[in-house]
Amino acid sequence: MTAPPAASTGPVGVIAGAGTLPFAAAASLQSRGIKPVIFAIKGFCDPAPLTAYAHHWVALGQVGRLMRLLRAENCRDVVFIGALVRPALSEIRLDLGTLRVFPQIAAALRGGDDHLLSGAARIIEDYGFRLLGVQDVAPDILMPQGQLGRAAPDAGSAADIEKGLTALRVMGPLDIGQALVIIDGHIVSVEDIEGTDGLLDRVAALRARGRIRAKPGRGILVKAPKVSQDLRFDLPTLGPRTIEGAVAAGLNGVAIAAGKAIVAEPQRLIEIADGAGVFVVGVPV
Repeated sequence: MTAPPAASTGPVGVIAGAGTLPFAAAASLQSRGIKPVIFAIKGFCDPAPLTAYAHHWVALGQVGRLMRLLRAENCRDVVFIGALVRPALSEIRLDLGTLRVFPQIAAALRGGDDHLLSGAARIIEDYGFRLLGVQDVAPDILMPQGQLGRAAPDAGSAADIEKGLTALRVMGPLDIGQALVIIDGHIVSVEDIEGTDGLLDRVAALRARGRIRAKPGRGILVKAPKVSQDLRFDLPTLGPRTIEGAVAAGLNGVAIAAGKAIVAEPQRLIEIADGAGVFVVGVPV
């Protein structure tokens, strides 16, 4: 078993994509007396919250600029968090640092998401930095085990959750997705390049077309990391929008891997779930 990394003592570089999670991680670091420095990816990171933190803008693919800035800020430890859309080679901004590792970038792009992210990790580590996971720098934003909110899964839902987790374990080596929807023992849809929001939109459309015969109020979104996934990045996430999508899709619950998934805006999430009578549960995997 790999030993956990030593705690960060100096500034931590937060390479920030889209969404609220980079700022949740930065706030968690700050609350424990660790200085976060945000490296905001142009076109993805929300500029509004950046004013509360030391930060720099970097274009996607500007490896040389990113490494220079990390060194200037004394950030030995780095975490990557936030959503990105997989880039095409033509969208990558070239600088001298990028040219140096361009063969590695091209090779990383020829594969699934796990292959791409592990390639990016190797580039960062080759420059002498330590890439950490969210669980290492902001464990308080991970999904706890057990029930959030008032609603709880019944015996039938518990069986569906277990079958859903089994299916995700089987799918993991194929690097397909981290989520699926299961209704009364039947897997009706699997996450693809559209992500979880697209999966839930698809289930809602299938219900509207009569392709799903079960009445609204049945069905579970199950999310867990892939079996061989590097848990330092791309952990499954759960937020208010996910719950809203589950409600719109006619589901009655959401189950997500405890300790291996991130929860965004938990209070708002619980309010929406309780208002709709939808259960949210962290399950061991």
